Amino acid sequence: MMGMQVAAPQLFYDFCLDDYVPGDHLLRRIDRFVDLESVRAELRPFYSTIGRPSIDPDLMLRMLIVGYCMGIRSERRLCEEVHLNLAYRWFCRLGLDGKVPDHSTFSRNVERCLREGLVGGDGFAVDASLIAADANKHRSLPSSEWKTADIGPDACRAAREYLATLDDAAFGAASDSIPKFVSPSDPAAQWTGALKGHATKFDSFPAD
Repeated sequence: MMGMQVAAPQLFYDFCLDDYVPGDHLLRRIDRFVDLESVRAELRPFYSTIGRPSIDPDLMLRMLIVGYCMGIRSERRLCEEVHLNLAYRWFCRLGLDGKVPDHSTFSRNVERCLREGLVGGDGFAVDASLIAADANKHRSLPSSEWKTADIGPDACRAAREYLATLDDAAFGAASDSIPKFVSPSDPAAQWTGALKGHATKFDSFPAD
């Protein structure tokens, strides 16, 4: 009879989490260099022997590494992703049934570090990516000759809104650096030797 074939339910399953993490997975390559045993030993005297069991610092650090490597900026989402993703569970040594800490654990630890003066909270890291821009170097203009108004009244609204966005601090207005040349087709592009002299967009992503 044609149709869906439903296997008989099993009472026991043999499941190895390591088998489901690809050999070329980023976290598997990173895991070879991560040894946090010394961290656990250093912090052991500060954990209470009574009350609710403490959360392993190894787990918290591994979860943060997952967040940084995978671009997960939200602590709430990080906990959700580690709960669902087999590779993340493997890296965090959680197995299939290990409990993921509540997201508030991370925020409370950050608040405590701020109170103790361990972190200032007034800076952030930036991960910049280079993306080839659709700009012709030979058609660029000296920055002194290029103005936003040069696009003219006939320019489409999308073009005007795009150029106005460049005045936002998030798109470089906060920088004191003035480019020598500007591409009329893509004013956000900057010239760099990293990609053999091509015009390139710098896309920066602040990290928590």
